[in-house]
Amino acid sequence: MQVVDMTVATMTPPQAREHTTDQDRPDIPIRHMNFGFDAKEADTRFFVNTELASAYFEALSIFLTYGEDLVIETARYHRDLIKDPYLKQRVTALIGQEALHSKVHEEWNEVLKAHRFPVTFYRFLARNVFDHGFRRFPQPMKLSLMAGIEHFTAVLAEFMMKHEAHFFHSEDEKQRALWMWHMLEESEHKDIAYDVFEQLSGNYPLRISGFAMALVTIWFLVPLGGVLIPFIRKPRNLISLSFWKDAKRSLDLIVGRKDGVYGSTISHVFDYLRPDFHPNDHDTSEYLAYYKERLLDPEKGLLTPYLTKEVVPPVRA
Repeated sequence: MQVVDMTVATMTPPQAREHTTDQDRPDIPIRHMNFGFDAKEADTRFFVNTELASAYFEALSIFLTYGEDLVIETARYHRDLIKDPYLKQRVTALIGQEALHSKVHEEWNEVLKAHRFPVTFYRFLARNVFDHGFRRFPQPMKLSLMAGIEHFTAVLAEFMMKHEAHFFHSEDEKQRALWMWHMLEESEHKDIAYDVFEQLSGNYPLRISGFAMALVTIWFLVPLGGVLIPFIRKPRNLISLSFWKDAKRSLDLIVGRKDGVYGSTISHVFDYLRPDFHPNDHDTSEYLAYYKERLLDPEKGLLTPYLTKEVVPPVRA
């Protein structure tokens, strides 16, 4: 399939966006999807035909459901504290999108089980990290962690939009649609958690604390899970020359400085440390316009066969 070339969106200066209100921002729809995953169609080397790099994304899928559930729980609690009805509406959209991400990724994780991915074991580990760790934090820290998690998913979404070709090395259309749908919506709602944090707290040391915890989770815990998956699934990989060649290529795809998922986005990740940072300083509006057409066109959109309905939450005083 031919991949359309996208030039990098020109960034709008931050000061030009400071006066944008929640009322002026585009509506964020909650999209209900039915992918109908089938284990027989699943490609376990989906990401650029690699085993190890693909395993990272599958580990991310398992851990994401717990992070999304924490975001939902935290967003619901703080939504009641927000006075601005438009920001409150956007929080409702965030909750709806994340709830469906969690649900659909759980469906996908069941498919991974059929391919001997250690889904049950990883769920056990993630559940303990969240239930005995993050969920016990006081609400201000949870809010900071929510903003930090959403920053990392926004970075990942922007990377995926800029590297669309990575998702067309496989014939697994449903897995491609899953990640591209998730990418689109993470970019759509990337500023909401941050705006809630700034409105209800704005404490810089607290914001950085949440960022640090999100960084440890997404840069260390998830990759550790991804590294272990190939050996749990196929212990012979320990002595397989072809696997170690794959591992070298996979590591470049994840941490390489030129085109690696995290190696090439490190400046974006740590831009969060800037005291006057805002998610919209990294303008993805042109990418969003392109992908909404590419994914949601009524006749040829990549997501159109799986989209069952779309709902925009009402604004409530």
